[in-house]
Amino acid sequence: MNNQQPLSPHLQVYKLPITAIVSICHRATGIINCVAMTLLVWVLYQASGSSSGYDFAHAFINNWFIKLVLFAFTFSIYFHMCNGIRHLFWDIGKGFEIDTATKTAKACIAAAAALTIITWLIAA
Repeated sequence: MNNQQPLSPHLQVYKLPITAIVSICHRATGIINCVAMTLLVWVLYQASGSSSGYDFAHAFINNWFIKLVLFAFTFSIYFHMCNGIRHLFWDIGKGFEIDTATKTAKACIAAAAALTIITWLIAA
């Protein structure tokens, strides 16, 4: 049996709209934030236990790779917060138009990036 119906586009062919990417990233950052907060609590616990625990936590936090991870975590928190605010507007029925949803998705990314950079410039 030869079916001549066209195949639906595969993810390798179909380009996801920015609204879909932001939606997926919102869910991912929620998971990342939970894991990162658990790690942060563990580091604070180590630092509060003893002087050797504090030395470990200090060395851990000052590692260049961990600083990069913390930078990404900062972006993750801000992105999740900005997109959460976007969802609050959706809850009251605002911003569902495709053009508006696309603009607010881009605004979430830009705001998260700006807030991350400002945070790290102030903390430095």
